[in-house]
Amino acid sequence: MTTTTTYLTHFSLSAPPFEKELSDAQLWLPSHKSQLVDQLTQALFQHHQVLLYGEPGSGKTCVLRALRHKLPQDQFRLTYCANVTLGRRDFYRQLAQTLGLSPCGTAASLFHAVTTHVQELSQTRLHPVLILDEAHLLHQDTLDHLHVLLNFDWDSRALLSLLLVGLPELRDRLHLRRNRSLLSRIHHRLALPPLGVADTGDYLRMRLHRVGCDKDLFAPDAVATLHQATDGALREIDRLATWALLLASRKKRRLVDRDLMTQAIDSDQSPPLAD
Repeated sequence: MTTTTTYLTHFSLSAPPFEKELSDAQLWLPSHKSQLVDQLTQALFQHHQVLLYGEPGSGKTCVLRALRHKLPQDQFRLTYCANVTLGRRDFYRQLAQTLGLSPCGTAASLFHAVTTHVQELSQTRLHPVLILDEAHLLHQDTLDHLHVLLNFDWDSRALLSLLLVGLPELRDRLHLRRNRSLLSRIHHRLALPPLGVADTGDYLRMRLHRVGCDKDLFAPDAVATLHQATDGALREIDRLATWALLLASRKKRRLVDRDLMTQAIDSDQSPPLAD
């Protein structure tokens, strides 16, 4: 019997509760993140530009997926780019390929192809949204040029929305003088706060409920200890909560208390093995 099977059987769980495989519709968001999704949705309906930043694990990807689920597919065309560590020509080559265009040509010809495609989309009533994830890693040469990508008909038409997503360093970079042309075009600059301790408890219960567990497996003091150790970062919560359940299974315990959670945190270099 594997370690995973042992702890699933011990707690009568139908599947590992903290795996990352969830559909957009199954995502859980606390109220403040749901409100943020509403703000993003409204901004894109207004064809605005948006900056979204937060610490690692604060839920940026969850917010983007919830946004994707909420936007009507017959009104928006989302283009997602995660590899932004490219020079300007390679960036436009990647963007052209993502849009289904030929990725060949000079930077100028690729830029022309992309902007022409955006204008053609506007005729179909589809509003294109370009999402640049990990945008704090953008090559400066590319960042220098993004404001030009937003310029249509002498900067009189909003045919493309840009959603820049990254760590707080992205906000700091945009406030540099050389990036002021781009910053001046960004209508909404939204910070993504971490979870509160009550949110962490709700998140644990939601994930457990999805695998058939309707009782608390984490004592309140364990939840508080987990929250303090992770600063509300979901990936860290998933990892340490899993290890705590493995430890509890090994010790034949039905509840993760503060001591067990502390042990899981202290031994987080590798997951504990069941006997």
